[in-house]
Amino acid sequence: MTDTAAAPSAKAGAQPPPEGGPRRSYARMAADESREDYSLRYAPHSFRRWSPTMVASTALGGIAYLADFAIGASIVFTYGFTSGLASILTAATIIFVTGVPIARACAKYGLDMDLITRGAGFGYFGSTLTSLIYASFTFIFFALEGSIMAQAMHQAIGLPVQVGYLVTTLIVIPIVFRGMGALAKVQAWTQPLWIIGMVLPFLVLAFEAPDAWGAFGSFGGTEGAGSGFSWIGFGLGTGVALSLIAQIGEQADYLRFMPAKTEANRRRWNLAVLAAGPGWVIIGAAKQLGGAFLAFVALEAVGKTHALEPIAPQIEALRPWLGSFALPAAALFVIVSQVKINVTNAYSGSLSWSNFFSRLTHRHPGRVWYIFLNLAIALTLMEMNMFAALNKLLGFYSNVGIAWITAVAADLVINKRVGWSPKYIEFKRAYLYAVNPAGFGSMAFASVVSILAFFGLFGRYAEAFSTFIAAGLALVLCPLIAWATKGRYYLARPNPVNGPEAAVADVTATHSCAVCETAYELPDIADCPVQAGPICSLCCSLDAECGDACRKNPAAGPVLMPLPTVRTAV
Repeated sequence: MTDTAAAPSAKAGAQPPPEGGPRRSYARMAADESREDYSLRYAPHSFRRWSPTMVASTALGGIAYLADFAIGASIVFTYGFTSGLASILTAATIIFVTGVPIARACAKYGLDMDLITRGAGFGYFGSTLTSLIYASFTFIFFALEGSIMAQAMHQAIGLPVQVGYLVTTLIVIPIVFRGMGALAKVQAWTQPLWIIGMVLPFLVLAFEAPDAWGAFGSFGGTEGAGSGFSWIGFGLGTGVALSLIAQIGEQADYLRFMPAKTEANRRRWNLAVLAAGPGWVIIGAAKQLGGAFLAFVALEAVGKTHALEPIAPQIEALRPWLGSFALPAAALFVIVSQVKINVTNAYSGSLSWSNFFSRLTHRHPGRVWYIFLNLAIALTLMEMNMFAALNKLLGFYSNVGIAWITAVAADLVINKRVGWSPKYIEFKRAYLYAVNPAGFGSMAFASVVSILAFFGLFGRYAEAFSTFIAAGLALVLCPLIAWATKGRYYLARPNPVNGPEAAVADVTATHSCAVCETAYELPDIADCPVQAGPICSLCCSLDAECGDACRKNPAAGPVLMPLPTVRTAV
């Protein structure tokens, strides 16, 4: 970030600068929205060029990962089929229910998960912690998926696993560097091959091992759990499966580019949001069960350790039909699957780190630089063999993830409907308190209590059901705190530009930021008393010298601005 660099280009929508140039201009990487993808701000209508079907297809392409295979196999091997099945289905139900309001909000308002969290009960700095939680999700699962890909390359060509970790990390950089446009192309081009690779092993087994499903239904696991139902196994298994709840954040990174809903596209829009948002977990649950089944069939031939690695069961399933070609076919499928998901993990991680550091440092060098930070952490986890501690790591993470997602969903579904929270999503620093106790407080309390339970402080059953404790506390406390505080910590001052009390106007109208002098659509503009005019959300976030004057003295009233009012609530 510099104060003296050239003004933004006309292509970016800049207005002619005054004498001396703009007071802020962005580093080249941050100023190039073809790569930046509005990483810290509202996605304008002018950038949402894709159809609902294309956005949904791209978002669903990102769930091609095979971690579901490993997670499902690990749950069923540890707790048996009956408890494992109940765990997977219960977790999928919770993820679906909490994902519906979040997906709709992201698609309506053109906001990513961090910006939604700010306005859904956490406050401007309160959501900084959730950015870190989300970044952790992306590099944990990048490492998990990268480990699976490295295992496939080791099987196929004998590449040492440690070298494979490096290759899986480097291969995604050129794609993620180019942003949403490149990701959409990769997902579209690889989808037919992925579908064939996903279906073929189950088709082979349907002909070659028709009795395997019956035997799988009575499988008691490899740890002596037995084939019957166990409450302890059910609770622990659900906790592992719920570690995927933060996947809605990666879906949101695509959903924010959904075009505006109109009468003409209403049905397609609703279906696309439902499919690409919470709908991912239906496919995810099926993949967990399918992965567990493939591992079960391959268990006797390859042993437990290799059965938990998706490449080996794929090879065993394909061998009756493909013979010696089973290995290269399985390896190709695994590599394609892992590239599809890890470009999403790396992309979403770069967005999350951008949000995290911009608030702490008041600097933004550009989203692309944070790709390298996220990948470096993921590579370190791979080299530490995190795959060996899969259940424990994911079980711990899910306590925090579910507290966060449940608190946001509770605000969207309960607080906003009864009037304790604004009807629209306010994400701009200029109008938010630093911390809102409704969402942030409920998440923090729920996380602490559930983590203590997870480590056995409250007994065996509380340990097994720690994620249920996290979800229950967040669901109850978020509305309770909002009611007790009468919603006073949601808005530090009224929004005269695009709050719900404003008259309806054209949301696509653009106005020039008084600081960087680039044109932005109205929902991305704030009323700044320090600048005595409009300021874009990013310049507002990066201002380290204003002292939050607008929030500290809201009684002074808004500055008159040459802006029409606009309604952003739907």
